Amino acid sequence: MDIFLRNIDPVAMQKVDELAKENGMSRQQFLKEQFEVLAFFDEQVAREKRLEAIIDQNIEMMKQCAISIEKMNDIIYELMGDVEE
Repeated sequence: MDIFLRNIDPVAMQKVDELAKENGMSRQQFLKEQFEVLAFFDEQVAREKRLEAIIDQNIEMMKQCAISIEKMNDIIYELMGDVEE
């Protein structure tokens, strides 16, 4: 699909050309990639938020597991102490 843009600020166009050149791309290729990134930006942000929530849940679960392991170790040491006596 083709898109035609009119009345673009020359300074903005110059900046786009510079960015494209820095990335070793043509203006068309650079703008195409930027347009596609923009199209899926909201989905990517939502995906990142879900991932951050999962990571936070995993961190909390790991903290709870560490507490449980410490409690079990304490119980084991108490039981071993009772056996040694």
